[in-house]
This record gives sequence, structure tokens and C-alpha cells, in this order.
Amino acid sequence: MQFKGTTAIVTGAGRGLGWCYAEELARRGANVVISDVGADSVGAGSDGSIALDAARALQEQGLSVIGHAGDLASQQGCEHLVNSAIEAFGQLDILIHNAGWVGYQAIEDSDPGFIQRALEINVYAPIWLCKHAWKHLRQSAAPRVVLTTSDRAMYQVYAQSGLAAYAAGKMAQLGLMNALSMEGAADGILVNAVSPVAKTRMWGVTQEPDELKPQWVVPGVIYLASAQCQDSGYVLRASNGQFTATRFNENPHVSYPRDLARVEAESAEEVAQLWGQIREG
Repeated sequence: MQFKGTTAIVTGAGRGLGWCYAEELARRGANVVISDVGADSVGAGSDGSIALDAARALQEQGLSVIGHAGDLASQQGCEHLVNSAIEAFGQLDILIHNAGWVGYQAIEDSDPGFIQRALEINVYAPIWLCKHAWKHLRQSAAPRVVLTTSDRAMYQVYAQSGLAAYAAGKMAQLGLMNALSMEGAADGILVNAVSPVAKTRMWGVTQEPDELKPQWVVPGVIYLASAQCQDSGYVLRASNGQFTATRFNENPHVSYPRDLARVEAESAEEVAQLWGQIREG
């Protein structure tokens, strides 16, 4: 599976999972733009050397990579990143939005700045990136977008206290995936998402882990970014070298929005009485 002649943007690629994605794409022949503002583990601050040093390390291997240290919190920053890719390589084929952070804050202690940072990287950035990438992706022979969600958001059983802002942002990317997978269909722009589990600095891990290795997520993301992938609107869960693809499927016989083909009830009392059937349905 080769990517020669293609150009990819990978956000949050200075370290961790994003670095692994960028390295593998470049190794397989892609021109890669490594984007990373160099924020700390709660999304604050910046360090421009993170992206530039990561790019330099791959350039020293003879790979076609550039670094971009701009902030993606604004539409202007996202536009600048896309323009940088076009100026450097003349095209854009793959957009992988991996950037993100995990910060804990109890709902009663919710801070506007904390919530805003979560929205900026998980909601605003992917929207603005796709907005400015779209016209270039339309010109690609195999345009691919990969967003990032989390099992912590999708499944109540894995939810954790203090992750309201994180979970909201990661679920937002599923809505964006669904909407853009339809919007891009006519132009062959495939939009999927990955839900990765990996021990990186977001876990507080600085040494090579013996399990949940970031590189074990990479094969799935590389596939989603490739011309061989022909599906759109799927979530690829990835952990310990194992993969499962899922999506939200409608129940059979539904005629939306008028007929859910399920349990009928005319009062709150009847809903209460039938709740066991409703919950199972």
C-alpha cells in the first residue's frame, strides 16, 4: 500500500499517535505536513520546536516532510495550514485530524477557558480544516479524511468523571463524520473516524509501553487514508493491534421521521409501564 504522489496533513503529529501516522505515511511515499502547536497535556501553551523537530527527524531519513507549528484554534490558523501544504506540495489528498488532549474537570467546576480549548481542537478545528481542504480534496484521485473520536465518549461503560468537555468534543467529530461523509460522497471524499487506544503522554507515559503501543493503531489509520478504503462514515476502533469497524445503523422497517417501527405510547404513565420494552427496542 503506497502513497507516492500524495500529500497528507496530520495534526498533533509532533508526538504520540500523530507522529506514528506521519512517519508511516512518509515512509510509504507520501508528502506529509506535520502540524503541532506544541501544547501541554491540557491543551495550553505552545512550543514551535515540537513540529519542526519532528519534521527534521524524518527529513534526515530522506522523507518528504515539513513542519507546521501554527495554532488551529482559529479559522485563519486552519486555513494557513492547508495553504502551507498546497504551497509546499501543490495538492492535498489526505487530512488526518489527530490533535487533541485529555483534561479532567468536574462539571461543577467547569471553566470557560477549559471548555473553549476543548471545543477549539475537537469541534472548530476539524470544521475549519475541512472547509479549507475541501476544494483541494475534490481534485484528488483518492481524497480521504480521518477524524478522531474516543470510546470514552461513545460508550457509557467507559465514561469517566471529569471528561464532559472531552467527551462532548469527541462525539462532535462523529456528527461531523456523518455529515461530511454524505456531503463528500458526490466527489468521492471519504470521511471516517478512528477511536484509538494507546499509551502516550496523554496517559502520562514517557517510556515505550509493553501494551497498547501507538504503532499498533497505525495500520488501521493508514488503511482509512488509502485508496483501498472504499467505505465512508465508519468508526474504526483500534487497540493492541486489533480493529473493529462500526457505525450507527437504523433499526429495520423504520420510515424516518414518522415511523420508528417501535413501541407506541400515549402518556408518560404508559411510557413508564412499557419502559422495559422501549429500552430494549
